[in-house]
Order: sequence, then structure tokens, then C-alpha cells
Amino acid sequence: MKLLHSGRALTAGAVAVATLMAGGSAAGAASAPAHPAAPATDTAAAAPDIPIANVKAHLSRLQSIATANGGNRAHGRAGYQASLDYVKAKLDAAGFTTRVQQFSASGRTGYNLIADWPGGDAHQVVMTGSHLDSVVSGPGINDNGSGSSAVLETALAVAGSGYHPTKHLRFAWWGAEELGLVGSRHYVDSLGSAERAQISGYLNFDMIGSPNPGYFVYDDDPTVEKTFKDYFAGIGISTEIETEGDGRSDHAPFKNAGVPVGGLFSGADYRKTSAQAAKWGGTVGQPFDRCYHSSCDTTANIDDTALDRNSDAIAYAVWELSQ
Repeated sequence: MKLLHSGRALTAGAVAVATLMAGGSAAGAASAPAHPAAPATDTAAAAPDIPIANVKAHLSRLQSIATANGGNRAHGRAGYQASLDYVKAKLDAAGFTTRVQQFSASGRTGYNLIADWPGGDAHQVVMTGSHLDSVVSGPGINDNGSGSSAVLETALAVAGSGYHPTKHLRFAWWGAEELGLVGSRHYVDSLGSAERAQISGYLNFDMIGSPNPGYFVYDDDPTVEKTFKDYFAGIGISTEIETEGDGRSDHAPFKNAGVPVGGLFSGADYRKTSAQAAKWGGTVGQPFDRCYHSSCDTTANIDDTALDRNSDAIAYAVWELSQ
């Protein structure tokens, strides 16, 4: 998640309708504690449980990449390129159609990775994304290796399960988010108005394994919001509306272009209240992530339970919203 500046909330674009808009294009392109099963659903296909061990294996790889490349995975640096190469190789091997989109920021070349799953209605796209870059000061394992790894494992679960959604599925890993949402904004700006209007929804995941976690749901598109709330209610977890990161992550360019958006967040440098600790556990008066944008944002800076629950919620939403 990019740094908070004054006036951080971006101006909202057209407000999304209460139900997801139809439309889309297929443009080129260890273990956590046991938890309850996902809520019952009467839809055609149920989302799989996302193995927390697999998500953590991706985090370990991102940590190794940062360690080997000056301690970070920041825009325009070798650690970011190696991170992108790792994710792309996994997707290519699983049968995704991938493409790398190039842009420029702060005098360095940046890259977005876009992955399309073959099939689904090419006029309806459900898109899921996260930023892959870290800040220069640390490896960025919670911010945002956590979102990137969970989105990757969800994409691999699509391939591994042989899921055939009604809508087309697209996944994205953004560059230069930490410099001001540069990669995601470049992607949205590169789309024609018809292509933008065809995206049924964009789901964003930026920091989902905070060590003193909260369970926050974006309150943007009502259908997406309800999907996440239903999931957490089904496993007995109370949620709150996400306010700390409003306008500070990669959903903002999509929202400003009129695309319905939603997502999850486990907290950054805001401090946990006593009421929140009563609901979720953790330490009152301490930040949700004390290592936010710091060198200590390593694999030791992850709450396994939050990461597990949020990873499963991502898969649940992808399955629910694409049928």
C-alpha cells in the first residue's frame, strides 16, 4: 500500500450499480490453525480451500528474492523483476495466457503482469489483482507479498480444479503501486472505454496477513461487499468497513473509471482499538502492522490465521462472482 499523504482519498468516479455490471473482454494478454469450512452455497461450483502452506511457500520465495537483491522488491530494481518472473513462471506452467505490460515511473521501467484463464464469457470479466512491488526499505512480505501470494494461489486453484466459470477470469500483479498506483493506473488508462465498461468487477488485495490483524471489507460495490461479508459471517468473523486504505491502493483507478470494485485489508499503521481487540484478539493500542514499510516486513511479520482466512475469502469471491 502506498504511503499516506494529505488528501489521500482519491475522487471517486462513476458510482457502480448495486449489482455487478455485465461485460468484459479477453484482451491479450507451517500450517495455519484449523478453521471452519466456508459457508454453504447453492451455486454451481464451490470454491476450494486455499492451502495456507502453498501461500506461505510463495511468501518464502519472495523473501528469498528480496534477500538476494538488496533487501527489497521495489519498482525498477532486480528484486521486482525476479518477483514478476517467479509469478509468471507459475502461471505459464498452469496454462494461463500471460502478458507483461511495460510503463515508466521515476526514471525506471516498470511492469504489470496480466494473466487470463482460457474460457468464460469474453464479454464478462471478473478481475482480481494485487501490487507486487515493495518499498525500497524492506522486502514487503505483508505489503504486499501477502496479497500477491494469495491471488497467485487462487489463480493456481482455478487451474488445478478445472473450474469452468461462466465469466472470464483475469488476474493481475501491479508494479509501482508504492509510487502512487502507477502500474494499475497505466493499465486502466490503456483500456478503451468499451473495454473498461466490460469489466464486471475488480477485486483488490493489499495487505491481508497483518501480524495484529483486523478484518476489513471495502464498501464500494454492494454486491462485492456482500459477497465478502457473507463469507466471513459464515465462519463467524465480524468485519468492519475499510477506511485506512481508501484511495491508497490499486482499486482506485478502476473505481474512478466506473468499474465496480471491492477487496479485503488486514490493517497497516492505524492502531487497534479495544473494541477491535475484543472482536478479533490481538494487542490494543498497537498498529495492525508495526513493520509497515519497514525492513522488518519479513516472513516473520505474518499472522497465519488472517492470511488463511483472507486467502479462502478471495477464492470464495472469485468463484461466487464468476458463475
